[in-house]
Amino acid sequence: MTGHQPRPIGPTALAELRATDDVGRPCRPYTATEGGEPLRCCLRGGEPGERIALVSYAPLRRWAATTGASPGAYDEQGPVFIHAEACAGPDPQRAGYPFTRAGALRTVRRYDARGHIVGGRLLELPAEPGKGFDAALDEAFADPEVVLAHVRAVEYGCFHFEVRRD
Repeated sequence: MTGHQPRPIGPTALAELRATDDVGRPCRPYTATEGGEPLRCCLRGGEPGERIALVSYAPLRRWAATTGASPGAYDEQGPVFIHAEACAGPDPQRAGYPFTRAGALRTVRRYDARGHIVGGRLLELPAEPGKGFDAALDEAFADPEVVLAHVRAVEYGCFHFEVRRD
């Protein structure tokens, strides 16, 4: 069980990304050979043989388009893996935070209603990664200005998932 709800990339954004990504490149699907790619559509690792794509995604820009926020220079995009075709999304029976491995480094970036960064935290995932995420996200949302948090991998800078204030 998690104290916060990790959100995958939404179906509308996924449909658009499967045509053209957020920097204007056409989607180029391929067949996964080894698996393990962190799929942001269903918040699980890919399996060998699945059709996937690596696309550029701008999560803050897409959130801002639905809220009227104006992130300005805080807008950024980066690589994410998605299924090349529509999938069922996250398994509702699978609780917890995705893409956890004790010792992995993550950033938890905090954004206000304008889409501006109002803080962040480096997180080394502990032996019980869920507890580490809960603590970092509790800390983030203790600030009443924070409406959104993005979790990213430090190694590649890629977006993993977002959490919104309830």
